[in-house]
Amino acid sequence: MKNNLIRCVLLCLTLLGAWSARAEITLEIVTQGTHQIPIAILPFAHEAQANLKISPIVAADLTRSGLFQTLDTSDVDPAPADVEGVKWDDWQNRHADFLVVGNVQQEANHRVLAQFRLLDVMNHDTARLNLAFEGEEDQYRMVAHHIADAILENLTGYKGMFSSHIAYITQHGQRRTLKVADSDGFNERTVFSANDPIISPRWSPDGKKIAYVTFELKRPTVVVQTLATGARKIVANFKGSNSAPAWSPDGSRLAVVLTRDGHSQIYLVNADGTGAPQRLTYSEGIDTEPFFAPDGHTLYFVSDRDGGPQIYRMGLAGSDSSPVRLTFGSPYVVSPRLDPEGKQMVYVQRDEGAFHVMLMDLSNGQAQLMTDTTLDESPTFAPNGKYILYSTQVQGRGILGIVSTDGRIRQKLTTQTGDVYEPIWGPLQ
Repeated sequence: MKNNLIRCVLLCLTLLGAWSARAEITLEIVTQGTHQIPIAILPFAHEAQANLKISPIVAADLTRSGLFQTLDTSDVDPAPADVEGVKWDDWQNRHADFLVVGNVQQEANHRVLAQFRLLDVMNHDTARLNLAFEGEEDQYRMVAHHIADAILENLTGYKGMFSSHIAYITQHGQRRTLKVADSDGFNERTVFSANDPIISPRWSPDGKKIAYVTFELKRPTVVVQTLATGARKIVANFKGSNSAPAWSPDGSRLAVVLTRDGHSQIYLVNADGTGAPQRLTYSEGIDTEPFFAPDGHTLYFVSDRDGGPQIYRMGLAGSDSSPVRLTFGSPYVVSPRLDPEGKQMVYVQRDEGAFHVMLMDLSNGQAQLMTDTTLDESPTFAPNGKYILYSTQVQGRGILGIVSTDGRIRQKLTTQTGDVYEPIWGPLQ
C-alpha cells in the first residue's frame, strides 16, 4: 500500500467570515446518456462523534456533478478509518469501481483535519489518492469540497469546482439582496441589500471582492466591495450612467460602461477608484457588456453598431483594436462570457421571442443551443469550464439553471427566499 500522505492546509477558509450552514438552494439533477462512475464514499471514522459529517458532503458534491453514481453506504458500521476493515468482496458485488475511506480529527484551536484515501476496488493494494485537508472547524464543509475536488480531478481529469462560490441576486417584494453562497447553496451570506435595484455582480479574479451596480445614489453607480471586511468603494460615479463592470484578469482594472460623453461606451477605470477613465470604444451605437479574454489583451462586448445587439471582439492595443463581429443569424445576441481557457464563449440569443443560452467554439465560430428553457439570462462558466450557470424563469419564478458544456447534465436550483437572477460563478478558493 502506498502511504505517501499529502497534507493540505486550507488558509482560504476564513476569507468570507462567519457563514450560516443552512442551504437556501434546492437542487434537481437530470442526466442524459452520461457514463456515471460507481463510487462509495464510506462514512469517515469519528465524523459522527465530532459532529463534522464530511463524507455526506463529498458524496453530494460528486452526485451533483452528474458524473458519479454514489452508492448507498448507510449500512457500513463501524466505519473503517483506513484500508483495514474494508470488505472488498462486498463492494465488488455492489459494482463499486472506487471507494473513499477516511477519518476526521479535531485539533487544537478549533481546527479539523480530514484524511482520506481514494481506492480502486479491483486493485486495492494501491491508493490513487492519499491526502489530508485541514481548516477551521466551522468551515468543515469547505474541507469536504476540497476533498471532492481532488477526487473529481483524479478520476475524470477535470479540475474541481466544488470549493468555489456563487453570487446571485434575490428579490422578495421590493427588496433586492446580493448574496454569496458555497457552490452547493450552503453558507449563504448577504453582501448588500437595498430597496433599489442591484445588478451586474462580478467576482474579482482572486475571489476576495465583488463589483456590482447599485442605484442607491439614484443613478447607476459601480461599487467594489471587499468580502472579508464588507468595505465598499465607489469606483465609477460619473455623470450619467455607470454600469456593466468587468474585471481585468490581473484584478487591477475594470471595464465599465459610461454615458459621460453622450451614449453608452466602454471605458477602463482603476479598481481602486483612482485616476481618470480611459475610453476604449468609439461608435455611434451602444457598446455594453464588456468581458476580458483570459490573456487580458482582448475584449468581448455587445454593440448595436450594425443594427440589433451583437457580440464583437477587439484587441486593446495595436492592429487588433478594430472590432470584429462574431455573432450572426439572430437579431438579438447579448451577455458574452468566456471559459477560463478562452476557447469557448457562452451568450444569450433571442429566437422567435425565446431567449436561450448558446455556446460557441471560438476556433471555428460554431454555436449550439444549450437550454430548453425560454427566458434565459446571465450565463457564466464554472471555474473548471465544464458547466454553465444561468438564470431563467419556470412557472413565473426566477430560478438558476446549470448545464454541462456537453449538454448531458442539467440542474435546476431554486431558492427559498424569492426570485433569483444574475448569477455569477466565482473562482476556486
